[in-house]
Amino acid sequence: MSQQISIPTLAEMIQEGKKPEVLFWVGCAGSFDDRAKKITKAFVKILHQASVSFAVLGAEESCTGDPAKRSGNEFLFQMQAMANIEVLNGYEVQRIVTACPHCFNTLKNEYPSLGGNYEVVHHTQFLKGLLEDGRLKVEGGQFKGKRITFHDPCYLGRANNEYEAPRNLLHKLEAEIVEMKNCKQKGLCCGAGGAQMFKEPEKGNKDINIERTEQALEKQPNIIATGCPFCNTMMTDGIKNKEKEASVQVMDVAELVAQAKDL
Repeated sequence: MSQQISIPTLAEMIQEGKKPEVLFWVGCAGSFDDRAKKITKAFVKILHQASVSFAVLGAEESCTGDPAKRSGNEFLFQMQAMANIEVLNGYEVQRIVTACPHCFNTLKNEYPSLGGNYEVVHHTQFLKGLLEDGRLKVEGGQFKGKRITFHDPCYLGRANNEYEAPRNLLHKLEAEIVEMKNCKQKGLCCGAGGAQMFKEPEKGNKDINIERTEQALEKQPNIIATGCPFCNTMMTDGIKNKEKEASVQVMDVAELVAQAKDL
């Protein structure tokens, strides 16, 4: 897992006269958060393994504006979005994949009205497509027979109606998939959405991430699978709160696929 992987920027690829199959939108969490960087690396390793031609924007990528918009600063959101759209349209980008449902939702549903029209896919959808095309093989490996419960990210599930892609990949691990009482259309937020990730929670009886972690632990899983870096943080914090780090792991679907293949 320690070998260096070279990731070309879109500018470098175009300079060489090449056009990638897809642009990988890394997102703020995947770029700067130490835990989320591991998800980025796992996804990149899978792309290399499947011989996918891809590039990143590198320093030209900026925040999509999701936190600004959700916290009520529409002006800042539009400034950030317009700057990104100018870069994306300048490179004539058509297809984008991202491991962050917040970026996914914003690029897919909120950029078109500002002039940014792209085909945007979540990384679990992209991996499912690679699987169906025979470019990726997923085997049980070290996760065979493990109990896994999947936490639906709000912006992937309820906001964009995608429930099956992540589960499809998890089933390929030959694991036992157990569903929480709040799942799919009735999923419960991890507590990070709406820019809540960046502030302390309001006073209440219980933090949302603790409630959600308790729902997951009811299923006695070995692994809580996520498809969002923010969900990963919130569920990890919940597991720490319950002092279950020794028995329960929180892992992104891409990490599970990559580690099952031992990439």
